[in-house]
Amino acid sequence: MPASRRGRVGRDRRAGFDLRRTAFGFALIAVVVCGAGLTLRTALESAESHPVAAVVLVLLLGAGAVALLRRRRNRRLAARGAAAVVETAYEVADTVLAEAGAAASAAGVPAPRQEAADRAPEDWAGMDPYAFEEAVADLCRRDGCQEVDVVGGAGDLGADVLAVAPDGRRIVVQCKRYAPDNKVGSQDLQRFGGTCYAVHGADTALAVTTSTFTEPALEYAERCGIVCVDLEGLTAWSGGVQPPPWHTGTAAAPA
Repeated sequence: MPASRRGRVGRDRRAGFDLRRTAFGFALIAVVVCGAGLTLRTALESAESHPVAAVVLVLLLGAGAVALLRRRRNRRLAARGAAAVVETAYEVADTVLAEAGAAASAAGVPAPRQEAADRAPEDWAGMDPYAFEEAVADLCRRDGCQEVDVVGGAGDLGADVLAVAPDGRRIVVQCKRYAPDNKVGSQDLQRFGGTCYAVHGADTALAVTTSTFTEPALEYAERCGIVCVDLEGLTAWSGGVQPPPWHTGTAAAPA
């Protein structure tokens, strides 16, 4: 029972407090209305006594309001105009870059590549051999090659990626997804050298690996005109630090 009395007392106090707040609010509104009425009445009486001054004051207030509205509208128009100019500038820049890329491809020059600092490095070590072949094919497509096809697998006769360079040369690529301590040997390149030109009709033959090449393999590749791309060269090619390997090696099949 004592708890019930305290509950009623608390509710009565809250009700009394709300009533006081409501009454205070009405009183404040009444004061504001009365003040506005007195101000308007005084202004009307003053206008009757000094009509010229009242007219001038009204005109000044109207002119100020119009000027304020015009100023706000001009700001909005200026902001919209600036946004339109920026958007147009971006559109023009995109158009120029697209036309430059098309002209470069038509002339046999690879399109401008993204800077290495802006490009995420490829996880070559985390790829399986099939993903590695697809990644090399994507690099060829990125740098303007046409008719890019991944043909690696059983019976590929040494070719994993076939492509046509922007200048029309036929590119034949052999991909070797090896561990860093497993170098590509001369026997690997001999099997590739026996088919890349005679069977696949390569104008430029590339051997791309995630490892490195042995000295005998490099010597054989130089004699046969095979361009060797090790992990360092692959990373530089992927990152746009150096041009595609078919631009650094233009050797054809030996006579």
